[in-house]
Amino acid sequence: MAKEDIIVVAVDGSDASNQAVRWAANAAAKRGTALRLASSYTMPQFLYAEGMVPPQELFDELQTETSEKIDAARKIALEVAPDIKIGHTIAEGSPIDMLLEMSNDVTTIVMGSRGMGGLTGMVMGSVSASVVSHANCSVVVVREDTAVTEETKYGPVVIGVDGSEVSHKATEAAFAEASARGADLIAVHTWMDMQLQSSLAGLSAAQADWPEVEREQKDLLDENLAELEKQYPDVQVKKVITRDRPVRALSDAAAGAQLLVVGSHGRGGFKGMLLGSTSRALLQSAPCPLMVVRPVD
Repeated sequence: MAKEDIIVVAVDGSDASNQAVRWAANAAAKRGTALRLASSYTMPQFLYAEGMVPPQELFDELQTETSEKIDAARKIALEVAPDIKIGHTIAEGSPIDMLLEMSNDVTTIVMGSRGMGGLTGMVMGSVSASVVSHANCSVVVVREDTAVTEETKYGPVVIGVDGSEVSHKATEAAFAEASARGADLIAVHTWMDMQLQSSLAGLSAAQADWPEVEREQKDLLDENLAELEKQYPDVQVKKVITRDRPVRALSDAAAGAQLLVVGSHGRGGFKGMLLGSTSRALLQSAPCPLMVVRPVD
């Protein structure tokens, strides 16, 4: 079944959620697609005695509170992009279950890194971590300190390219995002994590051969990007080959970027792996909003 081209953003009234709403509204305007605000509520057990059916008044109050959060988020979204179409979903139950179910039918879910239940200093909340790991669509995580600003809103889109199947899907997504935003694309390919030499002698020899290795890796990167460069002739591509760890290289390249895109796991990931070490680390440290692209089952 084809997915509906809609951006879903998780709403809970927190500062991180509000930043995610702003990012999602801007993305919907640039993509020319609709935005759906999604929120859920659960009945706290302490509000009623065990074994009793909660009175309807409690459900009504929770629904009203959730509707107010949706209305506030709609106002924020329209301040960013007055002309976008906005719908909403309110569900009873776990926000994780709601978002994972929605991920079967939409192209992108956007969420703050942690919500109302997050502890002070906590970088990734349980909801965002679970959705990134299990969603059946791309997920964008917007931390409170990585919101798009006047300084970064015209910045590039950055993609990590490693030649894996999911990396190719992530690269497709990055080209589409760059095209929609009128942004340049920085394609980063790191070589350090490809080498098999573990000894100092092996490392020294590999470093001595770096110019040749760099040429080989550039040819591989050119090959990986060639089809998409033809498909998106409007996107200016800068190619970066570097001897560095992927997390550091991508974080450095993404300073001042609008968006960093990675696959959920790379060439080192085993089949069935939910989240690779690079994408997991970048969720904590990326200097801009991060899109994690998952493989299609």
